[in-house]
Amino acid sequence: MQKNTLKQITHDLLITVGLLLVTTSLTFILFFQVSDNPANIALFYIFGILTTAKHTNGYFYGILASGLGILIINCLFTYPYFSINFSLPDYPFTFFCMLALSILSSAATSRIKRQSELLASREKQLMEAEKEKLRANLLRAVSHDLRTPLTGILGSCTSLEEEWDNYEPEECRKLISNIHDDASWLLNMVENLLSITHIQTEGSKLNTSLEIVDEVVAESVTRLKKRLPDADINVTLPSDILMVPMDAMLVEQVLINLLENAVLHSHSEQPVQMIVEDHPHNVYFRIIDHGVGLNEEFVEHIFDGSYSESASPDVRKGNGIGLSICHSIITAHNGTIAARNHETGAEFLFILPKEEIHE
Repeated sequence: MQKNTLKQITHDLLITVGLLLVTTSLTFILFFQVSDNPANIALFYIFGILTTAKHTNGYFYGILASGLGILIINCLFTYPYFSINFSLPDYPFTFFCMLALSILSSAATSRIKRQSELLASREKQLMEAEKEKLRANLLRAVSHDLRTPLTGILGSCTSLEEEWDNYEPEECRKLISNIHDDASWLLNMVENLLSITHIQTEGSKLNTSLEIVDEVVAESVTRLKKRLPDADINVTLPSDILMVPMDAMLVEQVLINLLENAVLHSHSEQPVQMIVEDHPHNVYFRIIDHGVGLNEEFVEHIFDGSYSESASPDVRKGNGIGLSICHSIITAHNGTIAARNHETGAEFLFILPKEEIHE
C-alpha cells in the first residue's frame, strides 16, 4: 500500500514539474522572441496549471503548480529579469489575483475529473450488476429446466431397462424418440451456455470478421434442419451480397434459437418466414411466424431469462434461456433485438450494424 502511494506521489510530482518545464519553455520563447505581453504569460501558465490538475490526483498538485508558476513568472518574466523581486508596487495585487485564479481553476478541474471518475465507476458497477442479474437468471432458469429432460431420459431408460419384454415395438420406439428429443434439447442447452460463456468471459472479445450474410443464414437453416427435419422455413434474402462484421458462430446460434422457437412454439401450420433486409447502415433479420403469438403480459421481459418460467404452460422448456442468450449475443455485436406480436402471430427482429463500432 505504501509502495503504491509513494509511486503515485512520485508520478504526480514528475507530471507537475514536467508540465511546468514545458510551459516555461514555450512561454520563454513567446516572451523573448515573439511578444512580451504579460497577458500571454498568464494564459500559458493557467493552461499548464489546468493540464496539471487534469493529469494528477487531488488539489495539491494544481495548487503547487500555481505557486511555482507565480515564482517563475516573477523570476523570468518580470523586470528585473532572472531575479526574484517582491518590491514592485503592483506585484502583490497581481500575485494574489493570479494565485486565486489558478487555485480556482485547479480546484474546478480536479472536481470535474473526480466527478468523471465517479460516473465511470458507477457505470461500471451498473454493467457488472446487469451481468450478475443475467447470470442469476440463467442459473435459475438452467437449474429449473434441466430437471425435466433429465427426469424424462432417466424415466424412459428405466422403463426400457426393467420392462423391455413387456413393451410393444411401437412403444419402445416412442420411448427412444423421447430420449432422443430430450438429449437434443440438452445439447442445444450446452451450445447456448457455451455461447454465453464465450461472450461474457472477462477480458474476452468477439472474434468478428466480415461474413457473407447469405452463407450464415444458409448454415443456420442447415443446422436447424438436422435437429428438426420437418421444419418449414421460407427465406427471403436481398439480391445483393451483404457483408457484415460478426462472429458467425454466435449469430448462427441466434438464428437457430429464434427459428426453433418459431417452429416449435407458434403452433402454426404455415411456414416460418425469415426475411433479411438491407438498410443503409444496418442489416435487419426478421423471423415471423403465423401462430398463437406472444403473451403480451411478458413481452417486455422476454429477453431477461425469466420468460419460460412465467409464460403460458405450452411454452417449451428453455425458451427464455435461448432468448436471453440471443439478447446478449446481439448486444455484444452493438446491435439491437426486439419482439412483438402482429395480426397473425409473432415477430422477432434483430439488427446488426454494417460497420464495426470501436469503443
